[in-house]
Amino acid sequence: MNSVDYNSGADSFTSSSNGQLDFLSNPRVVENYAALMDTGVFSYIDYLNVEIRNYKNLFSIALNIFNRTSIDAILDFTVLQISDRFLPSFIGFVWRPYQNKEDVTIKGYQNYKTADLGLRIESITPFEVFFQQHAVPISYDALVAQMGDNVATQALREVSPALIIPIVGPSGFYGLILVGRKILGGDYNSIELTFIQQLMSFVSLAIQNNLHYEHSLRDVKTGLYNHGFFMIRLTEEIARVKRSPYTSSVIVIDVDFFKQFNDTYGHVAGDQVLENIAFMIKQGVRLEDVPSRFGGEEFTILLSNTDPEIVWAVAERLRVSIANLKVPWDVPLPSVTISLGIFTFDNNTNVTANEIVNRADMALYASKDRGRNCTTAWEPGLRFQNASYIT
Repeated sequence: MNSVDYNSGADSFTSSSNGQLDFLSNPRVVENYAALMDTGVFSYIDYLNVEIRNYKNLFSIALNIFNRTSIDAILDFTVLQISDRFLPSFIGFVWRPYQNKEDVTIKGYQNYKTADLGLRIESITPFEVFFQQHAVPISYDALVAQMGDNVATQALREVSPALIIPIVGPSGFYGLILVGRKILGGDYNSIELTFIQQLMSFVSLAIQNNLHYEHSLRDVKTGLYNHGFFMIRLTEEIARVKRSPYTSSVIVIDVDFFKQFNDTYGHVAGDQVLENIAFMIKQGVRLEDVPSRFGGEEFTILLSNTDPEIVWAVAERLRVSIANLKVPWDVPLPSVTISLGIFTFDNNTNVTANEIVNRADMALYASKDRGRNCTTAWEPGLRFQNASYIT
């Protein structure tokens, strides 16, 4: 395999102007200057220099895109790059954040800012077969004519994008990038279309990489973090707490009588319950917290830099909200309850990540022994909290 000297390439770019001066001062070039001018050599050299600058700029943009650590950051930077060159009426991104799920995320931009574009797309699956066969940018009118699915394309009619760019990678179809018509300057010219296509190829790859990374950390069924990632974050939090004066906590949650629920209503109904509980957990914690699926019907949450009283309030709020949860199903499902265990640690707590989870689990089983649908905070000897919290 040939090796590539990136430093050498960079030097050749920076010295291109000097190279051109050396070329122009060559005696043979001077002698034949008029003939070379007539053949267009110098115009072609100017064209190549412009192309080099454009590719250097694109390469710099690509590095910036791949250095973004979230999809939102990737999209914000992309919109800025496009809008600085030609201002589209809008840019929209539509993607499927979770594998094996129909859920769709939509993010739109107008005038550099996020905006509601009025897109109402519940599934991108109808576009999947077409774009896996034709993984190239296409106009809206051409898509309508070639795809032949008026129901699917009707969802895009509200915005009628000038360009529809598929996000397609090794694992299949991820989503769509929609670019509106230019506010000024008429249709996109060939140079602008080339820039958009090249830029979006990097954006598409960056989104794919981000989704793959997220999928490696997430439980497929619930969208929560998986247990492996939770334990990594807990180990990091233990090290951080040892250097800080604050406390952090772990909550372990188990669904009460879940096996009986599955046996009565079926595993598909049980999965629906778990997904709804996971959604409630995500809604009930902060962005910096780490909610995860421990396995089966058990969940864990890491809450950093949080007082024990606050953790207790979070746990109780989750318990009550889930007890009141109405899970949509073909037939009315009974309410489900959860039992919770809490363990809080600080810089004086000399325990490992596994020991922390085990102690929170002990508190959880104490909640089970107390009749379920309650919260217990671990203490030496498991002295229970005020029984008035039990319902």
